[in-house]
Amino acid sequence: METTSANKKRHLGLIITLMMGYTMAYMDKSLISTAMIPIAKQYNLSSSQTGLIMSAFFLSYALTQIPSGWLADKFGSKIVLLTSLSFITVFAFIFGIVSHLFIFMLIRFSAGVGQGGYPSATSRAITENFDQKQRTFVQSLMLSTSGIGGILAFTLGANLIAVNWRYAYLLLGSLCLIATILAALFLPRKEPANAATKQKTPIKYVSLLTNRNVLLLFSILILVNYLLYGIMSWLPTYMSQQFDLTISTLGILLAINAAFQTVGSFSAGLLLSKFFLGRERLFIVTLCLASALFLVGFILATSLVVSMILLLLLTTCSVAAFTSIFSWPHKLFDESIIGSVIGLINTGSAVGGVLAPMTLGFLIEVASGSFFLAFISMAVAILASAIIILFIRPKATSAH
Repeated sequence: METTSANKKRHLGLIITLMMGYTMAYMDKSLISTAMIPIAKQYNLSSSQTGLIMSAFFLSYALTQIPSGWLADKFGSKIVLLTSLSFITVFAFIFGIVSHLFIFMLIRFSAGVGQGGYPSATSRAITENFDQKQRTFVQSLMLSTSGIGGILAFTLGANLIAVNWRYAYLLLGSLCLIATILAALFLPRKEPANAATKQKTPIKYVSLLTNRNVLLLFSILILVNYLLYGIMSWLPTYMSQQFDLTISTLGILLAINAAFQTVGSFSAGLLLSKFFLGRERLFIVTLCLASALFLVGFILATSLVVSMILLLLLTTCSVAAFTSIFSWPHKLFDESIIGSVIGLINTGSAVGGVLAPMTLGFLIEVASGSFFLAFISMAVAILASAIIILFIRPKATSAH
């Protein structure tokens, strides 16, 4: 009983530590979209230029996914997680003191290097410390922090941005520093001695790169994250222009929306574990179709109340879809290569993040400031992802 109790406490501490790090990562991703409103005004930046600043982050985020996954599988999760959090901390502080377009891009690129290691290392930590039956739910808990990070970004962060956007990055850096210290103290030093989690044969990266399900999941996440990061990047600008909102009011509305990100992630974990076990494909396709429908309704709505209702529905469904897709590899692949698999498919997430801000910025400029074409392109992307999901094989090889 003492051993069981000790394990429960260890698991709870590990979950809280990992969730705090993830929360800071998502706060960083969310904060930039609101901060770009005063930054663009202060430095007279165009939509394309602000899009480049946001895309610079995702370019490095994409480039670091594969090596980070490999490092997490080879050396364990702790060293990768600590390195990731340290990068996020340092470059959050630095972003708050620079004042030039190129330097903004460089700092965001560097922050993306740090954040690129966090998802795969977290998945590796989950595999190292939790049983197979627990992993989908624990992974969904990690992804639910997107909402918590968003709430922090759109409440504390937005209020500070309304005073001076640099203060928001001082806050972010301070919180990231706390998360780094907690990770150093509470993450297990070594991988637990569990024979099931030890890699039996060397990873064959060629096999992973040609694995059908890896390639399909990679493509799906490009499209899903084109929507998610497109909304994250341009929603504050769209809402403030469409409804003439102040940053403080906008922050409240976006914080409510962020809370529904947590609802989407958490509910996805529960539903997949209890009602859609073995029927993940049907669940995800339904969510993608609903997301496309709500997105079209959102861009056509002219009332703030109607827009918010549709936005909350869109957020819940799209985040639930992403959570389900991101958790699926724990059931599709051998646990000894989960860090590498997550690193590979999450590269698709990052590619979507690279494409979304700058592509949508370009489409907004082409449409003379109208967001209609940009938002329709996101609806098309999520519909395309629903089609590709149909070709996932429920039982994948371990790619050895």
